[in-house]
Amino acid sequence: MQLLRRLATSVLVAALLSGAALGVGWATRSADAPGSASAPGERSQAAPESRPSRPSATPTPTPTAETSPTPDAPSSAPAPESGDEPGDQPSEEPSEEPSAAQNPVLRPGPRLLGDGDQGADVRDLQARLRQIDWFEADVTGFYGDVTTTAVRGFQAKREIPVTGEVDRRTLDRLHAMTSAPTAAELANQTGGNTPGALDPRCRSGRALCIDKTSRTLRWVVDGRVLKTVDVRFGGEATPTREGAFSVESKSRDHVSSLFETSMPFAMFFSRGQAVHYSPDFAATGYNGASHGCVNVRDHDAVAWLFDQVRVGDPVIVYRS
Repeated sequence: MQLLRRLATSVLVAALLSGAALGVGWATRSADAPGSASAPGERSQAAPESRPSRPSATPTPTPTAETSPTPDAPSSAPAPESGDEPGDQPSEEPSEEPSAAQNPVLRPGPRLLGDGDQGADVRDLQARLRQIDWFEADVTGFYGDVTTTAVRGFQAKREIPVTGEVDRRTLDRLHAMTSAPTAAELANQTGGNTPGALDPRCRSGRALCIDKTSRTLRWVVDGRVLKTVDVRFGGEATPTREGAFSVESKSRDHVSSLFETSMPFAMFFSRGQAVHYSPDFAATGYNGASHGCVNVRDHDAVAWLFDQVRVGDPVIVYRS
């Protein structure tokens, strides 16, 4: 009897212990997954323990209406200056003066011909310059002011150092642009008429020397012929008077009051007779005649003469 009593007690204790264990298991599963039901006998996997994060030393405050900057609030950083925008590179001012490497200074070469020289080389130079309209006088073989001016103009036009003297660069460029002068060019026979001997009255000072025999007019200064042009004279009824005269007046755009004809670049020397440009002479040549004036058919030449001649300069009309 006592043995049965101990056996019953043992069974009761075991039952109580088993029930307590079962209750603990249900409580553990409920704590792992709240609101979820697990099947009996299923073991829950405990989540690994995470280490709590360390609080920041300076917590970032959440912006509020009082701490957030407004669009109108000035920035504490200085505003960038013009040209300092992000991504912009400051531009360099271009230099106003080009470097010597870009525009090397041209220097004249050794002098080959210049003021005071004379001879065949000067005659060749003058004739070549006249071919390209830089020398508007007769070939003389003397290098003076007229030749110097012509050389300076030629050099300036072609960006050669302007000296008025001929160096190798000037001469080579001139030869490349011209041809060897003919005998007629060197003898000033380009106008068509061959001038006769100069009247002795034309050999000193300044003078318009008009030769009725050769039908030429020459502008002479101190015995040097600077310009030669073809001319024609009055007919039998109105001949051009011969003798020594002087320029009485000049009229660049003159119109004849007697014949109502144009007389450009008129230089009057004897009671209405004048040296002037004639369009009719340029068009018809010696098929016509003037009313006593000395007609010139080269417009550019008489325009040049008009600027050279002064009132009072002698005018010699003669036969050679």
